Amino acid sequence: MTASDEDTRAFRLKATSGLSDIPRQEWDALANPGWQLDSGGKLSPAPLESKSADAESVSPKTAFNPFISHDFLSILEEAGCVGRRAGWLPQHLILEDPDGRAVAALPCYLKSHSMGEYVFDHAWADAYERAGGSYYPKLQCSVPFTPATGRRFLTGPDIDRPAAIAALAQGLQDLCALREASSAHITFMEEEEWDAAGEHGYLQRTDQQFHWENRNYTDFEGFLSDLASRKRKQIRKERREAVAAGIEIERLTGKDLTEAHWDAFHDFYEDTGARKWGRPYLNRRFFSLLGERLGERVLLVMAKREGRYIAGALNLVGSHALFGRNWGCIEEHPFLHFEVCYYQAIDHAIEHGLPRVEAGAQGAHKLARGYLPSLTRSAHYIAHPGLRDAVADYLERERRAVEQEGAYIRDEHSPFRKA
Repeated sequence: MTASDEDTRAFRLKATSGLSDIPRQEWDALANPGWQLDSGGKLSPAPLESKSADAESVSPKTAFNPFISHDFLSILEEAGCVGRRAGWLPQHLILEDPDGRAVAALPCYLKSHSMGEYVFDHAWADAYERAGGSYYPKLQCSVPFTPATGRRFLTGPDIDRPAAIAALAQGLQDLCALREASSAHITFMEEEEWDAAGEHGYLQRTDQQFHWENRNYTDFEGFLSDLASRKRKQIRKERREAVAAGIEIERLTGKDLTEAHWDAFHDFYEDTGARKWGRPYLNRRFFSLLGERLGERVLLVMAKREGRYIAGALNLVGSHALFGRNWGCIEEHPFLHFEVCYYQAIDHAIEHGLPRVEAGAQGAHKLARGYLPSLTRSAHYIAHPGLRDAVADYLERERRAVEQEGAYIRDEHSPFRKA
């Protein structure tokens, strides 16, 4: 597994109670190899030097994902958005080499509920509870409250990646037994990891989101020219009417972000949570820490009317994608949601050469705005044989349905002009 096969000292797998147990630089070398962040979130390439001729890990083209960075995950912990009281107890799996250096990791949480995950297993929990079992606690390997695809088996360039994935996959099952958890769920995985998890006995699940793909557009009009005439006219109308009430749109990032902006956006965020009969997952301190440590990776789109902010959308910026996260408003205006969340995101992606926009979970209404269905993937270990068999049967049928629906939408309802 190591660069030197002659070294027979044992590797060690351990579960940590928080990101403070591993240095920032050490974690980020596994999470986003080939990239480095400064203290404010400015991104730059970093050299990749592998000591192993057999390493199958990363390349300089590995995408940077802000959500799996040490900064983002530790902000959630420091702000108290995750922890025992929140029902997201950190149990990050770390694979250490014989010298005690982290060479692989898996972000993981012990959970007492199924909220904030966006891959729904409530029916599984209900069925198991009705049969007399206890579904909670369970293990969740994901970025809390974040339905964005990214690497979950984190490895650097000095280890054989398939071997590290095998160790982490087995270690997660061992941790299930140790914590008396019913199951382990790795969600929003990349396809290569999903395939590997399936080979190690994990049940495979798919779903879909709507993503916008940048076809080397030079401006928004270039994107519109690819759409069917009716869709093109509709979007132009929506953009006009969204700002017709004297609304101004601002895009803010880095040092332009102030506490006043976060005050306003937090109000929007809380209002959205209240409207959906839910409990907001992120608190006010989270937003301050995000602006402080990852401000250069933040795109905050704000709408202002008569000198007062009335709506906003939070995005995070990776090397290859813009990730739409949260939206909220305190005034309702026709099409303002589409402008702030979707069209401004497309504008930004085109201007900065980003290949795609991932607009978050659900929302077939995104299709008419140029966002097409894209598969999301998760892998599941279920300890109880009976529940596992029932879920496996369901997932086989669900995968077929998701594939058929995505193909039908693309073939029959795509907003783009027919070739």
